[in-house]
Amino acid sequence: MKAQSKAQQKAAGAALSAKRGEIPKSELQGASREMVETMTEAELQDMASTSRAGKPDRKEG
Repeated sequence: MKAQSKAQQKAAGAALSAKRGEIPKSELQGASREMVETMTEAELQDMASTSRAGKPDRKEG
């Protein structure tokens, strides 16, 4: 699944860092906290690697 907004891509990157043990899960907030619990490392990698070019800051609707 590709990220649909810049915010979603950044949240996936933070969740991926926590999943890998690079940052503590307690530092996560919002969507990234939920992502780390519900998504696999491969899914997070796919979403975090999405290019931000042309993406809206936030997903609409």
